[in-house]
Amino acid sequence: MSLAEGMHEGVIAIARDAGAAIMAVHRDDIAVRAKADDSPVTAADMAAHRCIVAGLAQLTPDIPVLSEESAHTVPLQQRRAWSRFWLVDPLDGTREFLKGNGEFTVNIALVDDGVPVFGVIQSPVSGAVWHGAPGQGAFRRDGDAERAIATRRPATAPLRVAASRSHLDARTAAMLQRIGEHESIGLGSSLKFCLLAEGGMDAYPRLGPTSEWDTAAGQAILEAAGGCVLDLRGRPFRYNQRDTLLNGDFVALGDPALPWRGWI
Repeated sequence: MSLAEGMHEGVIAIARDAGAAIMAVHRDDIAVRAKADDSPVTAADMAAHRCIVAGLAQLTPDIPVLSEESAHTVPLQQRRAWSRFWLVDPLDGTREFLKGNGEFTVNIALVDDGVPVFGVIQSPVSGAVWHGAPGQGAFRRDGDAERAIATRRPATAPLRVAASRSHLDARTAAMLQRIGEHESIGLGSSLKFCLLAEGGMDAYPRLGPTSEWDTAAGQAILEAAGGCVLDLRGRPFRYNQRDTLLNGDFVALGDPALPWRGWI
């Protein structure tokens, strides 16, 4: 039995606990501080971080954890020596959390030799959980009810294209123009990958900065549902392969047959 099969319920439980920890923090009562990259961090981020790190340490003590909130403490040489590790964003969409629009998530991915092999995304507001492992299927769980999900293939016009709620840059806006007839859907955090995976959207182009913990869980789930996440040379995204933890430009597709190269 693979780890994703044997441990996935434990990871889902950890993600739910982290979501509860986020919701226990009242937005009006929290202080916001800026990290080195000027992104905000709150008590909710840290509460979820502590919950996930402790939970994964108990569940899989031999697998290291790289979390957004502690990545700066892990030397490059140390993390580059890891062949298997958990890649975590305790609160993806802090800006959305502060706005109170509900579009934030908990992201947990297992990365093996650079490949995201299992992902869990939890929505603290709705309680929904998306999880999947490439080759084993993707699923959405609401309460105790679970259903298999799949991307929309073939994708037909007008395409439903995800746009970042807080980070739509000029280059991405220009790409959206080149797509042609489409419906643009604004959505925050990794919920974009979830909606792609369950067939609610067709594409998510991103020509702006993201970090590896923003995309790994979503990529695992999307690939498990039949989609893909590619750099602009057509290569699947890989993780912990470079000195930086920043991602390059990418396009996430529900239908890999879409003519995305014509959008660049």
